[in-house]
Amino acid sequence: MARNILNIAKYTRTILNQQQIRCYSEASAQFPKITTHYTIKPREKDPRWAEVDMERFVDEADILIVGGGPAGLSAAIRAKQIAAEKGQELRVCLVEKAAEMGGHILSGACLDPVALNELIPDWKEQGAPLNTPVTHDKFSYLTESGKLPIPIFPGWPMDNRGNYVVRLGHVVGWLGQQAEALGVEIYPGTAAAELLFHEDGSVKGIATGDVGIAKDGSPKDTFARGMELHAKTTIFAEGCRGHLSKQLMTRFGLNAQNDPQTYGIGLKEVWEIKPENHQPGLVEHTIGWPLDKNTYGGSFLYHLNEPTPLVAVGFVIGLDYVNPYLSPFQEFQRFKTHPKVRGTFEGGSRIAYGARALNEGGFQSIPKLTFPGGCLVGCGAGFMNVPRVKGSHYAMKSGMLAAESACEAVLSGVTQDKVGLEPTDYTDRIKESYVWKDLYKVRNSRPSFHTGLGLFGGVAYSGFSILVGGREPWTLHHGSPDHTRLKPAKDCKPIEYPKPDGKLTFDLLSSVALTGTNHEGDQPAHLTLKDDSVPVKNNLAIYDGPESRFCPAGVYEYVPNDEGGNMKLQINAQNCIHCKTCDIKDVTQNINWVVPEGGGGPAYNGM
Repeated sequence: MARNILNIAKYTRTILNQQQIRCYSEASAQFPKITTHYTIKPREKDPRWAEVDMERFVDEADILIVGGGPAGLSAAIRAKQIAAEKGQELRVCLVEKAAEMGGHILSGACLDPVALNELIPDWKEQGAPLNTPVTHDKFSYLTESGKLPIPIFPGWPMDNRGNYVVRLGHVVGWLGQQAEALGVEIYPGTAAAELLFHEDGSVKGIATGDVGIAKDGSPKDTFARGMELHAKTTIFAEGCRGHLSKQLMTRFGLNAQNDPQTYGIGLKEVWEIKPENHQPGLVEHTIGWPLDKNTYGGSFLYHLNEPTPLVAVGFVIGLDYVNPYLSPFQEFQRFKTHPKVRGTFEGGSRIAYGARALNEGGFQSIPKLTFPGGCLVGCGAGFMNVPRVKGSHYAMKSGMLAAESACEAVLSGVTQDKVGLEPTDYTDRIKESYVWKDLYKVRNSRPSFHTGLGLFGGVAYSGFSILVGGREPWTLHHGSPDHTRLKPAKDCKPIEYPKPDGKLTFDLLSSVALTGTNHEGDQPAHLTLKDDSVPVKNNLAIYDGPESRFCPAGVYEYVPNDEGGNMKLQINAQNCIHCKTCDIKDVTQNINWVVPEGGGGPAYNGM
């Protein structure tokens, strides 16, 4: 079965490549045309679109929420709760690009239930899928062949007592059911593709994506225009590096007072292991090998209480790494071969794979949260506690607080200067909450790794900062953005990774097959390039093509362009698993991730 899937994938890629050659025949021989997406190639200037009806249907809501993760659904639920408490009608609409709620949520998480306790106090009675309370924590430093235990004291970030190991996609699916029961209008499979603005510049809402566009950018017979959703205020809960949130930050200058956001790439697998190796409720974290002391990262291993003995294993690498030859996917595969790690997986079978970027900037990188017409919540605003490796409960709490502010703006009847209502007291609510207090306490942990001592200096400083409760009278800073950190290839040593054995370690193609990725092949690539010549002229020439290694799904490949040895970049957009790493790590910020037709992407919710 697996071989058939791989053969189909290879055949599909061959056909798509043939289509690409046909569609791009008008490009120059040296730098073939790659990007045909209308965000880069405007349709207004394309005669093929001259006679196409571009009118959109318009609908209106009181509160619109973009994104159906923990933050967005918590906002929706809280908004309807407030409307019920006040006895007022409130139309709350939520759009989600996944085909079903939780479908794009990368599962395998350790959840702090503090926000859920506030939002739905009787969640146990309501059947929330929190089935595995944490029973034991382990934290270790890995040498090349050994493991050194690191103590975990009560109240420290790695202390997970009272938390739950969950399949987060299942939790999100359950939250979606609760929201619908309250009257929230949820539209899954509906990607928010474009921002809409009032004449005064405030946010008016969003437009959903068009469908029926061929790979060469021309309209198909099946072309259908997206619709416009207008709202009095819009809550953006897109998750890490949301493409609309990124535009909002630029348009409204939301990052003017904060450090650049810094990120990590988290790769995860779900395994069914031998029963004798399974310990439901066990949570393990490691730092150290296989990474060098100057590369931030570590692993996690969560044992789930399911009908079969399942574990979720993952590896996180900071995207501020410097060696262009580093492959996060290969480092993850290598981690599983450690003598103190591999025993958990031997005799087991891998059943799922995925990857997702994570906000790691913390307190220093929180942007301005509100703007005329809306606000940012969850990971889109950077609410993640890096030492705790947690953000879901902050996402939920921020969504709840945003809903309270949005309801105040909508239901109070108080007029504002702009047509789009700004939930102005949302920022104050956040600053008075445990979200702000928690992130302030650990603000110096992540940037403390940016010294010559690397990992060892960061661990030592983090321990000190935790001991004093984050009360040190200074704040460290992250410095330059992640994409500026790569060194030229000539200054770095290539990394030789072992070949996969197909039992413990695997190749990219077979891994992508386990994500449930599904994109319509005949559509413009949603990984757009501002300049099609940059990858070969800059990325390949200077950095030896790092996008072919930092992408955890094999989207980017450099292939021969002619018999003279020239190369070209090939984008296998159908492989994309929506991790956003390319949008973050590309050295010239030439790559821009936009939503694919229909939302597309992987189906993680079975993880």
